[in-house]
Amino acid sequence: MKKVHVFNAGPCLLPQEVYDSAVEAIRNFAGTGVSVLSISHRTKEWDAVMDETRALWRELLNIPDEYEIIFLGGGASLEFLYVPMNFLEKKAAYLDTGVWAHKAFKEAKGLGNAVEIASSSDRNYTYIPKGYEIPSDADYFHITTNNTIYGTEIKEDIDSPVPLIADMSSDIMSRPVDVSKYAMIYGGAQKNVGPAGVAFCIIRKDALGKVSRYIPTMLDYRVHIDKLSMFNTPPVFSIYIMHETLKWIKSMGGVGAVHAMDVRKAETLYAEIDRNPLFTGTAEKEDRSIMNVCFVMAPGYEALQDEFFSFAKAHDIIGIKGHRSVGGFRASLYNACQQEDVEALVDCMKEFEKLHA
Repeated sequence: MKKVHVFNAGPCLLPQEVYDSAVEAIRNFAGTGVSVLSISHRTKEWDAVMDETRALWRELLNIPDEYEIIFLGGGASLEFLYVPMNFLEKKAAYLDTGVWAHKAFKEAKGLGNAVEIASSSDRNYTYIPKGYEIPSDADYFHITTNNTIYGTEIKEDIDSPVPLIADMSSDIMSRPVDVSKYAMIYGGAQKNVGPAGVAFCIIRKDALGKVSRYIPTMLDYRVHIDKLSMFNTPPVFSIYIMHETLKWIKSMGGVGAVHAMDVRKAETLYAEIDRNPLFTGTAEKEDRSIMNVCFVMAPGYEALQDEFFSFAKAHDIIGIKGHRSVGGFRASLYNACQQEDVEALVDCMKEFEKLHA
């Protein structure tokens, strides 16, 4: 099979070892003679996967004992509602840094008093707002750490005077995180830790139980914590692939080692974008994401966009089309993307430059 360089924004590229394990588990899960697609979630073999997956999360991110880890269906978009349902009593504060951050804010605003304390929408979300003030009377402060559509990223753990909640869908496991600074971290798995179909939630236990409203059973984090993520049938296959992906991250040396590789990949591609006269980056340099590299044709070369898409495809490079709302190009450098994939894209850009510069 020929080598294809995949830069999809999601569902993401996964390690080959994970694909191989998935194929075997579909045939015969844990020696049971039953496919993982059909295994009962009430078996000891499945209990072992759930236990090991939580343990891997705890080990890789050094998650303190006072936090619980749960896995839920519905993806991060459903968590946009889960969060205010479980945490919003009087007021919530949100940082607007892109489409997904704004959607999270919209769900909270529909449920109660939510305020937007800063936004980068004035410059099409090409930067992370600075110098804002977090209201001390907020029940929580919500951020989206990486903005897949616009290629910006909050790269450090914020010091917040109120409980901090972060959507880390697209940069989780790409850098070490001080989990103790957060009341909750959540995200969809389909960027760095598995396929679509499951969301991860890391929640400090004492942050729950502070709202007076009735919380529907399926939207109450405490229910899912009490039932170890199995109040209802969990997304078994997606969790299994998450388990295998976390094992791969551990085998690579852990999150710190993966972060070093991710930084190198991003620096390689950004260096070519900055050097090549045919292309230009869209995000402000200090806020550039190491996960999603967004760029466009440089002024004067806009008419070459479609030609470059075709040129890249002919060089076995796929998934670089920007989000439909912004256009241009986007190369997603999630953990399983390799340095050789990035170098193939860079070589392609250099060859295209020779034809047109």
